[in-house]
Amino acid sequence: MTRMLLEEMDEAALAAAPYLFDLWAFPHQAPPDGDWRSWVILGGRGAGKTRAGAEWVRAQVEGPGRFDAGRSRRVALVGETYDQVRDVMIQGDSGILACSPPDRRPEWRAGERKLCWPNGATAQAFSASDPEALRGPQFDAAWVDELAKWKRGQEAWDMLQFALRLGQSPQVCVTTTPRNAAVLRRLLDSPSTVTTHAPTEANRANLAASFLTEVRARYAGSRLARQELDGLMLVDVEGAFWSAAQIEALMRTEAPPLDRIVVAVDPAVSAHKGSDACGIVVVGAQIQGPPQNWRAYVLADCTVQGEGPLGWATAAIAARERFQADRLVAEVNQGGALVETVLRQVDPMVPFTPLHASRGKAARAEPVSALYEQGRVFHLPGLNALEDQMCQMTPQGYQGDGSPDRLDALVWALYALLVEPAARLRCPRARAI
Repeated sequence: MTRMLLEEMDEAALAAAPYLFDLWAFPHQAPPDGDWRSWVILGGRGAGKTRAGAEWVRAQVEGPGRFDAGRSRRVALVGETYDQVRDVMIQGDSGILACSPPDRRPEWRAGERKLCWPNGATAQAFSASDPEALRGPQFDAAWVDELAKWKRGQEAWDMLQFALRLGQSPQVCVTTTPRNAAVLRRLLDSPSTVTTHAPTEANRANLAASFLTEVRARYAGSRLARQELDGLMLVDVEGAFWSAAQIEALMRTEAPPLDRIVVAVDPAVSAHKGSDACGIVVVGAQIQGPPQNWRAYVLADCTVQGEGPLGWATAAIAARERFQADRLVAEVNQGGALVETVLRQVDPMVPFTPLHASRGKAARAEPVSALYEQGRVFHLPGLNALEDQMCQMTPQGYQGDGSPDRLDALVWALYALLVEPAARLRCPRARAI
């Protein structure tokens, strides 16, 4: 379709085509319909967010002719620092100057930190590190870049909102890689906010071929990849036992030789669509020397959902065989002898240890989180869903939806491998759970 359209264009139309962004924009780069105050473009690195923001500014200030007025006359350009506004939003490869046709290209007046269009529209550059600079001016539109990185994010954002007071309906375009920043969370929760989203791959035609290959190979399966490449908002709950940054620092690409491996099971109470999953997590450990030298590696999350007892038992046995695990462990508070009975229907000889919980989920998780703080537990790639649950467990309980089934299984595995054996060495009669 696009090729046919190009073939029908005359020379003048072809010269103008690169500046007709509507012809080339990806869906996530097109402003949504409707009455909105803020449009947030969430995207991975290189997903085309800067180009979308620059083109949106063009669409606001340009009129039908070179000297005709557009929808907006006074625009605020706000980045983390003034240098980033200038080097990325204005003069960058996908910035406003690069995107503008020669006859409508604005003039950059560095001394005034201002862009001036032939039709009289202007755009002023601001640093989010200096929110007070936004107190005096007023605008009818704004482009905000990398809001989630701003060190004084909420303060700068608030000052900008007071400055957006011109015109019939001032709007702001926000382009950012998602990070768990309070100012971004509040903005996304606002009823006047609309959102578009794209991973880095959406713009792969405009990226170096080796870039995606390299970063995917290096970061595949990590929370960092989900945030920086998939453009997903990963939420850490305030006061949680674990954080994304902490887990990221403990990522490893492979495990060393291990002395012991267990498959831990947190059985599901029911088996219907939408029911809690049956947590199945595989963990191995090096347990040579004194307990403070022991290390654990979380190898896989084999959790299943919507399966009956025979289904999750089969999955657990399969995980043990796949990883050559020494033992299966499972909480039996709710299922009692039924858990072991079902497992032995699949494999009568499976080594199995029942575990009994005498404390709540949060209390059991706390000593396990201490192992992470000590740098004694490491994660292999592919544990995204488990890590999301970890970042939502607090001393007051689980703050996510449903049950932390994967996290429960992880806790049982680390109790069986590190916590309880260490407690028994200190006191043979100690009960760790």
